[in-house]
Amino acid sequence: MDFNHQDMNRQEYNNLQEYQQVQPNFVLAEPKKKTQSGWKRFIAKTVVGALLIGMIGGATFTGVSYAGFHLLDLPFLTQNEETNDSDSIKANHASADNSDYKDGAVAAVKTSNLKAVDVSSVVDAVMPSIVAITNYSTTTYTGMFGQSQSYDSESAGSGIIVAQSDDNLYIATNNHVVSGAKTLSVQFVNGTSVNATVKGTYEAKDLAVVQVALSDIDADTLKAIRVASVGDSTKLSVGETAIAIGNALGYGQSVTTGVISALDREITVAGEGSDVAITNDNLIQTDAAINPGNSGGALINASGEVIGINSAKYSDTSVEGFGFAIPMEDAWPIIEQLITREKVDESESAYLGIQGQPISSSVAQAYNMPEGIYIYKVMSGSAADKAGLQEGDILTAFDGQKIYTMTALKELIAYYSADTKVDIVISRANKKGEYKEQTVTVTLGSTATANIN
Repeated sequence: MDFNHQDMNRQEYNNLQEYQQVQPNFVLAEPKKKTQSGWKRFIAKTVVGALLIGMIGGATFTGVSYAGFHLLDLPFLTQNEETNDSDSIKANHASADNSDYKDGAVAAVKTSNLKAVDVSSVVDAVMPSIVAITNYSTTTYTGMFGQSQSYDSESAGSGIIVAQSDDNLYIATNNHVVSGAKTLSVQFVNGTSVNATVKGTYEAKDLAVVQVALSDIDADTLKAIRVASVGDSTKLSVGETAIAIGNALGYGQSVTTGVISALDREITVAGEGSDVAITNDNLIQTDAAINPGNSGGALINASGEVIGINSAKYSDTSVEGFGFAIPMEDAWPIIEQLITREKVDESESAYLGIQGQPISSSVAQAYNMPEGIYIYKVMSGSAADKAGLQEGDILTAFDGQKIYTMTALKELIAYYSADTKVDIVISRANKKGEYKEQTVTVTLGSTATANIN
């Protein structure tokens, strides 16, 4: 039997042998040999998957609006984050012949200079710009025997006050937060709630702008709120502080902290209320907790500037800290357009003249088709007919904006007047069933003269 004096001496070992003789249930283990220090092997599990709809291996990307909630009057929460002082790390990183490394003993990095980051002052400055949004809508479901039933429902989300005009306050949020809303309610930092309307949406990037009339906001609330400061998301670095603020779980505004985990991420999520998959790229990944109800809330930097709009999280029992935000470099131009453009009068409204349905992600994958709107009918004599659109074409973009559903197309056309020329992108299958993309210029028709079925 090998014996190692570093584990126990001979007398101790003999005593244990004697004890084993009178205690037969006591098992004497062989003394463990010391081994030289070395690198431990770590096995990293990598999960590679193209998640479009539903759940793969129990995991899914989800938008983080929260349904079925009741607002509670809870205090704001803050959470501190520790950060490394690079100078103290550098000072303690000894060379190979440093005395601290003698006999193979690795010196521990001193942490006396590491400081906890207090984000309370940053949060105090930003919180007046964040709102809670309640979406009151009607949900319809089909029972097992094919019968349909509708019921009123509520969902919770967040928003960011981004602009103010002489008449209105404008709040940026996610499209899936306001999708299908019959009415909207906005709650400000002081607990006051007012009605709101959707100013505009952009489904392809999951963005929307909500509008509140200043005349509906009392004087005390106007003093309590402020327009957010927008930061430059192009200057972000992996590892820098990230703070998420939003209406998590519908309890009211709360705060989580973390870091920028990665940049330029691409994810695909199901569109609200359908299996239409919408892909968002160039996203900010953060480990600051993004929970249901945080959708549309702010991801801010240590200077209190909004650098992203919280949009989705990766949900799985084995995953932690996988949240995503739309960077302001992508969101801000769209937000500005949604704020400034106005819907045209019904007497001047435009008409394209197609009937179609969205290409679901499963269909797109199974038949190697592009995502967009499958045109199954072109109205005779319509703008689409005159431009040469055909049944079987797949419309993928309208005037530079990606289109996935007929609802999104109709909402977009509402901002165009008749006789406006726009470029649309379609994909058309050849005899081999291969889709080729082409751009077609369409002169929009008038709803006043169109025969709309």
